[in-house]
Amino acid sequence: MNKKEVAHIRKQFKLDNHLMNLYDILNVYIMKETNEIYHWERSPFELVDREKQELYMGNFKKLLLGELDHKLFELRFQEEAEDLKDPSRVLLHQALQTGDPEEWQDLMLLLVDKMMADTMYERDTVITFVRGQYYRPTKARNDEAEETGNDEVFGHPFILCSVNSTEKQRKALLFDYVEKEYKYNIIVDPIIKLNTPEQGFFYPSVTDNYSDVNRVLYCTGKSNDPNERFISDVLNAQRSVTAMEERGIFEDIVKEVAGEQLDSATIAHVYEEIHHVIESHQDEEEPAKLDYTDVERVLTASGVDNVTKEAVERAFETIVDDKNYEMKASSVIPKFTSKSIKIDTKVATITISPQDLRYIKQVSFQGKRCIMIEVDEDAVIEGFTLTTETLLERAD
Repeated sequence: MNKKEVAHIRKQFKLDNHLMNLYDILNVYIMKETNEIYHWERSPFELVDREKQELYMGNFKKLLLGELDHKLFELRFQEEAEDLKDPSRVLLHQALQTGDPEEWQDLMLLLVDKMMADTMYERDTVITFVRGQYYRPTKARNDEAEETGNDEVFGHPFILCSVNSTEKQRKALLFDYVEKEYKYNIIVDPIIKLNTPEQGFFYPSVTDNYSDVNRVLYCTGKSNDPNERFISDVLNAQRSVTAMEERGIFEDIVKEVAGEQLDSATIAHVYEEIHHVIESHQDEEEPAKLDYTDVERVLTASGVDNVTKEAVERAFETIVDDKNYEMKASSVIPKFTSKSIKIDTKVATITISPQDLRYIKQVSFQGKRCIMIEVDEDAVIEGFTLTTETLLERAD
C-alpha cells in the first residue's frame, strides 16, 4: 500500500460522495472501572443524524492521516494465527463477505472481546466500527469522450475500526442568554474524543488498487508508537518496523562500516545521495529501498574512506542478521529531510536544512568543543543584529 492509495481512501470520507457508501455503524462503550461493555448500538449509517455523520467522517479521516511506517502500518496476518480460536483474518473476511448486519455486528463484538482481554483502559473508551464500500475509477475522466472514465469503477468493500477515549467536561461558567444570568456548568456526560483517535485499522489493505485480504492497515495516533499487543493479540498480525527503528538500523550499519564519527560535510553528502535515490523512484508504485549494495554505493559516493561491499555486507549481518535486508530509503533519513534536521546539544537544539550541513563544524576552541556555523550575512536575534567578534586561539 502506498501513500497515493491511502490518500485516495481518506479523501472519500465525506458526506454526499457518490464514490463512498457507508452501510452500518457499530459503537461499543467500554467502562474503565469494570473493563466491560457498558452499552453498544448498531445503526444504518444513513439514519444517523447528519451532524453526527460529519463528526464520524472527520474521525475516520483523522485515523487515516499520517505517513506510512510512522502512523500507518501495512501488516500481514500471522500464518500461525490460523490455529487460534477465531483468528482475526477469518473474522474480518467473514464480516467483509456477509450481507447480514447482525452477523457483521456479532463478528465485530468478537473483536471487541479480543481488545478487552488482558487490557485495562485508563479511560472510558468507545470502539467504533463502520462497514461500507468505496469506488475507484478505472481511468481518469475524459471530458472530450462521450463516456467518461468515472462510468467504470471498481468497488472496494471495507471495514474500518476506530478506538477513541473519552474525557470529562471541564468545569465552566456559562452565560444564559434567556435568563440573563451566569450559571455553573453541571454537565457530567463524558466527551468522546473523535478528533484524536488512539488507534484502529482499515481492512482490507490495498495493493496496486486491488483489495488485499491478507493484509490490514493498522493506524496509531502516536507517530512511531504502534501498540504491539493490539497488533499481535487483536489483529493477529506480524509486527512491522517503524521508520524510527529503521533509521536506527541504518545509523548502526553506517557506524559499523565508517566508525562513530563523521564530519558534517560527509553526513550531508549521505543524506543528499539517499534523497537522490528517493527522487529517482518517485514515479514508481513501490517505495525506494536500500540493500547492502545501495548502502555501499551511497557511502562511497559520500566520501567515506575504506568502504567495501564486503564490509557493508558484514555490517548488515551484524546489525540485522540478514545480509539481504532492505530498508525504505524514506525511513533512514530524518523526517522532513527536504526541510530540516536537528542537531541536539545540552545548550540548544539547532534546526538546519540538510544541504546546509556542510556549513557546520564541531571545533575545539580554548579547550572547549564548539559548534561553528558559517554564515554569509549578519545573524539576527529577536530583531537585534549580532556584532561580529574575531576569536583567536589563546596562546599557551
